[in-house]
Amino acid sequence: MTIHAALFYFFAAILVFAALRVITARNPVHSALWLVLAFFTAAAHWLMLGAEFLAIVLVLVYVGAVMVLFLFVIMMLDVNFENLRRGFRSYLPVGITVGILVLVEMALVLVSSYLKPGVAAAGAPVAADNTRALGRLLYTDYVYPFEIAAVILLVAIVAAITLTHRRRKETKHQNPGEQVRVHARDRLRVVAMPSEKRER
Repeated sequence: MTIHAALFYFFAAILVFAALRVITARNPVHSALWLVLAFFTAAAHWLMLGAEFLAIVLVLVYVGAVMVLFLFVIMMLDVNFENLRRGFRSYLPVGITVGILVLVEMALVLVSSYLKPGVAAAGAPVAADNTRALGRLLYTDYVYPFEIAAVILLVAIVAAITLTHRRRKETKHQNPGEQVRVHARDRLRVVAMPSEKRER
């Protein structure tokens, strides 16, 4: 078994385990951390295949979007922040485990790329510019599915914002339109009072 095959099976085992923990963990914070590990492991697979652009996009888009999704979950479920802060230390073991596994995966991918430079995991030579080739393929053969997917994602974002945007009675806010339309008589009231004489 070659080093690339061993790394593939190692990353695949971590990916399957992290995916199972995402759906079996009872704590939403733990689920989000395991999801981050799953995305990083999938990005390691892309790097081993020589598709560095897809790996970077996976990390930047999905790992960055995980926190946004988690914030939407908090806003929609009204999670108690005091309980989250109180149990902050309980998240440290999972967070440290995920962080160590991510660092180990990055180190293994870098080491495997230096062992055989210019050759992908499958043995095929790495493309000189796969980003340009991917862009041409997306905007020529798959332009309509790409645009439809973009519209669906836009509708999902608008729906998520609409669901989480709620007016609360205890929330204090200002209306700049009403502040601009105010008149002097609304802000100042002149009261006529009789003068008083001081007694000596």
